[in-house]
Amino acid sequence: MIKRKVILITAVIFSNTLFAQPPGGRGNINMTLPDGDGKELIEAICYSCHTVFNIAGSAGYDSSEQWQNVFGTMVNLPARQAGTIGDYLAEHFPADPSRAPTLVPGDFEIDIIEWQVPTLGQRSRDPIEAPDGSIWWTGMYASLIGRLDPETGDMEEYRLPLAARPHSIIPDADGNIWYSGNSNSTIGMLDPETGLITEYRTQARDPHTMTWHPNGNLYFTSQNASMLGRLDPETGEIDEIETEQRPYGIKVARNGTVFIAYNGTNKIGAMDPETMEVRYYTISDPQSRIRRLDLASDDSIWYVNSTMGRIGHLDPSTGAYQEWDSPSGPESHPYALSVIDDVVWYNESGMRPDTLVRFEPESETFQSWAIPSGVGIVRNSWVTRDGNLLIHQSSTNKVGLVIIPQD
Repeated sequence: MIKRKVILITAVIFSNTLFAQPPGGRGNINMTLPDGDGKELIEAICYSCHTVFNIAGSAGYDSSEQWQNVFGTMVNLPARQAGTIGDYLAEHFPADPSRAPTLVPGDFEIDIIEWQVPTLGQRSRDPIEAPDGSIWWTGMYASLIGRLDPETGDMEEYRLPLAARPHSIIPDADGNIWYSGNSNSTIGMLDPETGLITEYRTQARDPHTMTWHPNGNLYFTSQNASMLGRLDPETGEIDEIETEQRPYGIKVARNGTVFIAYNGTNKIGAMDPETMEVRYYTISDPQSRIRRLDLASDDSIWYVNSTMGRIGHLDPSTGAYQEWDSPSGPESHPYALSVIDDVVWYNESGMRPDTLVRFEPESETFQSWAIPSGVGIVRNSWVTRDGNLLIHQSSTNKVGLVIIPQD
């Protein structure tokens, strides 16, 4: 039986506001902040979204102004409160030089444009390009989807069901925006023209990342449920199967094979789109975890080995693979990855600032740039029709466009 419902949602233009996590969200672990002016303010304001670990485990900043620039993208505070908190954080949590990236110089030039999204604290992420050239993103913590006109910078945000907490989005050919309801076990479709939302109920509790297939079906991963799914948008029918631990990124090759990255084991999966049978490629180091992957022009696979600080290349016809150390080393935690004209682009999410890295396979050379608002983290990236790259900074609630010169 297909479970589907339609909800009316209106689009509105928002001013900067704090989105406080609803009851039942993340709790603070057993750590305490040092005593001092500002401690009580942080506990009252910041703990609505953060644990103390997020603060104590950050890379830190040496000045009150730097700290204020960061949390000013998360919450809008009166100047005196912001100053008190900034002074406290600069005193007790200065910059940690061990988190600084190893930037590799080079001759390739790019431009990075960033936009601050309207609703603060939403954790903007996973931007995509719609058929009309508009840029869309998901505000996971605020259960919204946003639209950006890159020519004017105008933005609007569509509220989704509060429990949805959309993880990722993807457009269809008609301009509808599909989202994975990570917290309410749904795949949803937003019609931007009417604001109507159609929800499809999944068996898995946490739909994660999605991709369209040439056969017209939508395939998706469900990380914590360790399941893979297929939705037929014509009928609303959903098929789901169990799989290896924590499937994450998902891409469709030109030959129709659906490839899956696994964040809970050292494997990459190859799924038959019709039978949904999965065969697996094993990366030898058992500590390897593959968050994201993408396809080269020959349908070979590029992937990030996040836990080992590497990127890798897999030939699915033979199972042979090769890996390269990322410039910032074992703690760099490569995360998002896209392939543009057979050149690999990815980020080092463990560094502060978060870095964008370009890897040229032919010469096996790297070049990297600090992302301007690089508090982190780029969790996914999208290649535009013009061959540019969409990125984001979820912690500072920004959406970014990397302008890449074309040959």
